[in-house]
Amino acid sequence: MSTLKVGVIGCGSIAQNRHLPEYKMNKEVEIVAVCDINEQRAMEVAERYGAKAYINYEELLASGTVDAVSVCTPNYLHAPISILALNKGIHVLCEKPMATSSEEAQAMIQAANESGKKLMIGHNQRFVSSHQKARQLIETGEIGKIYSFRTTFGHGGPEQWSVDGKESWFFKKNEAFIGAMGDLGVHKTDLLRYILGEEIVEVGAFVQTTAKDFANVDDNAVCVLKTESGMIGTLASSWAYVGQEDNSTIIYGEKGILRLEDHPMYSLIVQYATGEVVNYELGKIQSNDDGGQNNSHVIEHFVHAIVEDKEPAVSGEEGAKSLSVILAALESHESKQIVSPLFKVKEPVA
Repeated sequence: MSTLKVGVIGCGSIAQNRHLPEYKMNKEVEIVAVCDINEQRAMEVAERYGAKAYINYEELLASGTVDAVSVCTPNYLHAPISILALNKGIHVLCEKPMATSSEEAQAMIQAANESGKKLMIGHNQRFVSSHQKARQLIETGEIGKIYSFRTTFGHGGPEQWSVDGKESWFFKKNEAFIGAMGDLGVHKTDLLRYILGEEIVEVGAFVQTTAKDFANVDDNAVCVLKTESGMIGTLASSWAYVGQEDNSTIIYGEKGILRLEDHPMYSLIVQYATGEVVNYELGKIQSNDDGGQNNSHVIEHFVHAIVEDKEPAVSGEEGAKSLSVILAALESHESKQIVSPLFKVKEPVA
């Protein structure tokens, strides 16, 4: 196959720190187009990567110059841009959360199925070495039956790293739809589903704004989750952690405890019931503080799926199931009820 021609729509922090550098590193890719409504930003990024600048995504998608695009825009645009691209025969890597509703997610999946093009969602936590090792240990029964878990993802908030600071779309409900729960919590719902190998079937949640008085989206959320087999645990997401970022997960099993990204040196610590402790140095998890130094592996998986004509590592269906958990959390907070988040892929009408 000839070089894959890609475009990046939305030139904010995630595009500049992840997508564009990782595309540039990939030998099978040529960056030919970038798009941002901020013309100066689009021009600067285009010049840096030797690409053509657009300020209108529809114009880029109609240009006939790209085989694939990354959608790195505010959340409310994820579905319309992805669907338009897929309908034009363009492969799509969409940032998380993939959409703002189950209906939008379903429409994205349908567009991918009908076009025969790849749709991948940018859930990078699956590709972290410690997380992959933990999944393997659980799958092989190394720590026995899983009883409980807790996971958290928190930092000081997007104003610290977004290109627009406090003016960022992250804090505007009409553009973001959801705050810390969509920015960080959806990463952890996807991670739990991946590591535990089970769907989350019940959610109870508190989702609120406590730290960012200039925002009208949530900045703190705590959820209680239950899986198919009855494992129970908690998920916290926050933009109010003023110290170091916390991106840790702990799994409590019958034969031991897995501590993931909970230690400055050891990315995975296994504490066995026998008293034995095994420390793994598997490399650091990528964060907003590393300046894009650590490869997220999202781009290489996306490119591989296209070049080898394989199912994407995180398909639209997978993205929709993880989205459904945060949608259930919002519903639970509003209704003060336990909510089932199960996402069902609709069968195509004959």
